[in-house]
Amino acid sequence: MKWILYLTGITLILITSQTAIYAQSDEPGPVTMAMAGLSHGHSHWIFQDAFASEVHLTGIYEPNRELVDQFINHYDLNADLFYDDLEMMLDELQPEGLLAFGPIYNHLAAVEAAAPRGIHVMVEKPLAVSIEHAEKMKSLADEHGIHVLTNYETSWYPGTVKTHRLLTQNPEDFGEVRKALFYHGHQGPKEIGVGPEFLEWLIDPKLNGGGALVDFGCYGANIMTWLTGGEKPVSVTAVTRTYKPEIYSKVDDDATIIVTYAGAQAIIQASWNWPFNRKDMKIYGEKGFIESPQPGMVHIRKQGESDERIETVTAGDVELETDPFHYFASVIRGNIEMEPYSLYSMENNMRVVQILDAAKKSAATGETVYFD
Repeated sequence: MKWILYLTGITLILITSQTAIYAQSDEPGPVTMAMAGLSHGHSHWIFQDAFASEVHLTGIYEPNRELVDQFINHYDLNADLFYDDLEMMLDELQPEGLLAFGPIYNHLAAVEAAAPRGIHVMVEKPLAVSIEHAEKMKSLADEHGIHVLTNYETSWYPGTVKTHRLLTQNPEDFGEVRKALFYHGHQGPKEIGVGPEFLEWLIDPKLNGGGALVDFGCYGANIMTWLTGGEKPVSVTAVTRTYKPEIYSKVDDDATIIVTYAGAQAIIQASWNWPFNRKDMKIYGEKGFIESPQPGMVHIRKQGESDERIETVTAGDVELETDPFHYFASVIRGNIEMEPYSLYSMENNMRVVQILDAAKKSAATGETVYFD
């Protein structure tokens, strides 16, 4: 019999211990999940108390034996939890959900294995390395009736949700969005000390789909798609640079992406060259301004006001689920219904991949890419 790791506890996030209230499932027991890959640095989340969920982690597929040993030793895991064959693991364990924490290129393979077995999938951002991969994943999800979610850290930020709520519930205060600025990134994956197994594919243009443009450009594209209700861009213009070729010789380490809409513009600044970690944004409407400089803070200024109003906001304030694994489990059990173009949704993340693909083409050709 396979050893089962049981995770339970209170959901926490950077600034609050409050969690959203959702309907309790009538289904007996926690949702069973398996993992496909451990090389993404975020794979550690499910083993942390801060992300403890009512989830049974029944198996982990990871072909890198050295990495498996690291996790066994670090988290005192039983070796029987691990598999070196994904399909064998899924057939034997029949989990309800699969978490993909390997190279972005492998997301398609995870869905190809899970979808025919009726297993729902959550991947780490972004959804796919290309629109071709994304379309295959969507086709498989539609054919087999499964959910495919994409997880972003910023989806759990109260400030992200508060910004959306202010714009959609108080349109008379802010008017239409005219300009949005997104700043995402850090000093660089090597500079912040990511593991070698993670760095290896982050700087591989095939396995990651690009460099900083993909790694951090996806955040702004994801949030802007939510704020616009899935509006299709008119065009994308992008410029990429590699300031540290001695480290990132095959991919960009800095990108500026301008996404033009019929009545708005988003400027996405994604970089492995910031002097510190940042995930912040500024949204300008016709009648007001909203900035979210930290996960639980928004700055608001309306037309005619001389000063900004600073508000702190918690997960409880906006009824936000701050644990991605519990959110995934709730979607599987039907306790949460994702709205079209919401942050985790397939519709939103198909649009994200379209924007990233256009940005890569624009950066490569030096020309603006127009959407049909």
